[in-house]
Amino acid sequence: MLATINSGAVYGIDAYAVEIEVNAGHGEPKVVIVGLPDAAVKESSDRVWTALINSGFRPPIGRTTINLAPADMKKEGPSFDLPIALGIIAACGDLNEELLPRACVVGELALSGEVRKVRGILPITLKARDEGYKAMIVPFANAEEAAVVEGIKVFPVRNLREAADFLNQDIKLEPYRIDIKSVFEANSLYDEDYEDVKGQEYAKRALEVAVSGGHNLLMIGPPGTGKSMLAKRLPSILPPMSLDEALETTKIHSIAGSLKSHQALVARRPFHAPHHTISDAGLLGGGTHPMPGAVSLAHNGVLFLDELPEFQRSVLEVMRQPLEDGQVTIARAAASVTYPCRFMLVAAMNPCPCGYQTDPKRECRCSPTQIARYRSKISGPLLDRIDIHVEVPAIQYEQLTKLEKGEPSSAVRERVVRARKIQQKRYADQPGIHCNANMRSKSLRKICELEPDAEQILKTAMSDLNFSARAYDRILKVSRTIADLDESETIKAHHISEAIQYRTLDRQLWV
Repeated sequence: MLATINSGAVYGIDAYAVEIEVNAGHGEPKVVIVGLPDAAVKESSDRVWTALINSGFRPPIGRTTINLAPADMKKEGPSFDLPIALGIIAACGDLNEELLPRACVVGELALSGEVRKVRGILPITLKARDEGYKAMIVPFANAEEAAVVEGIKVFPVRNLREAADFLNQDIKLEPYRIDIKSVFEANSLYDEDYEDVKGQEYAKRALEVAVSGGHNLLMIGPPGTGKSMLAKRLPSILPPMSLDEALETTKIHSIAGSLKSHQALVARRPFHAPHHTISDAGLLGGGTHPMPGAVSLAHNGVLFLDELPEFQRSVLEVMRQPLEDGQVTIARAAASVTYPCRFMLVAAMNPCPCGYQTDPKRECRCSPTQIARYRSKISGPLLDRIDIHVEVPAIQYEQLTKLEKGEPSSAVRERVVRARKIQQKRYADQPGIHCNANMRSKSLRKICELEPDAEQILKTAMSDLNFSARAYDRILKVSRTIADLDESETIKAHHISEAIQYRTLDRQLWV
């Protein structure tokens, strides 16, 4: 007897429909799985057979052929266990097939028949809705994630017997529902707040400017000055995520398997801080079955690289193209996978190998050659993609012991949101540009209109401080952001002066 059941699989950050055909007939007792299955799918026959027996079902006696269509797409992972098991039950005549054409089924099976959590439920559920399916049968641990998708009923099941009884209409299951607004409110609060940071007003201002314009930023200072503390609080001043951004971000984390148990949605801006020993594949993504890397896990959020010169140079260099394109493509012999990676790069480093070159109270023991070698680990092309360099000095005792708190993140975020709205309106007719950092060179002078005294300050700075042409563009973009924070149509003298301050480290440390 032939039975057909619907499922889905992930390719990149999107999914495609998979039709599972099970034929139980006469012949030698054997299970054959066709349709380009990987090792995990081939092994499913042993898991499914044992789960069927332990759940009280009668497996077929003769030859069982299982086809995963489309046959030319590679099938990966254990998510086909549950639909294969239900297909076998249906092929044996023990399952009512009335509901099968309207349902999509995904889940991994334990030997006991328990249904386990799988990756990629969100993109599969979105695809199932778009394909016109009315119901989604998922593991109970994936219920919240799948229920985010409106327009399709989600039925979570705990074991194989429960799934079969539901399809036979022997038991009734209520569709799982969540309130998206409540999820956003519950998950949009940040544990870290800028009011906890003592001092460092100059650095906090630089971070506010960077976030307002989407500029990449590099912090330079001795150990223990608060660079990591500032960076960890950066997501708390980023604009709130929209539903589309949250769905796209959740899809990536769902595929990577990094969602927490019963987490419905990634409603907070991601903050990803990989260790400096990370490999190229760990940063960009890769593997036998290409998975998202650190740059994609930071999509719509912040990628923080602490101790920047300690990263392998090859790892830093492969990041240049994703910074420009906002996506990363992982090519393999059979196919290529593209993951989005629009993130804000924030990096931190010491001024020298020992870290104390700029510390007024501790002596630096590094030679000029050691310092030059240390700084040369960061290439010019990568530095060219960082708009703001800010020095983070050592904190004085008086600042550490003062009782009053700093400005809260909520107040800073309000200013950031106002500046971003100005930029959204400005670039409404320019697709692919969302903030000043993405501004195209051909429109630079038109958008960055300088007042005469601001023009003169910039001209003097270019001459006296030996700034390069790339620094000129960066100064204009950053000054445009500072003007937006002041809600000024033109760039004034103090705007350009502040932007120049964020490039003086370029001359002091790198030339």
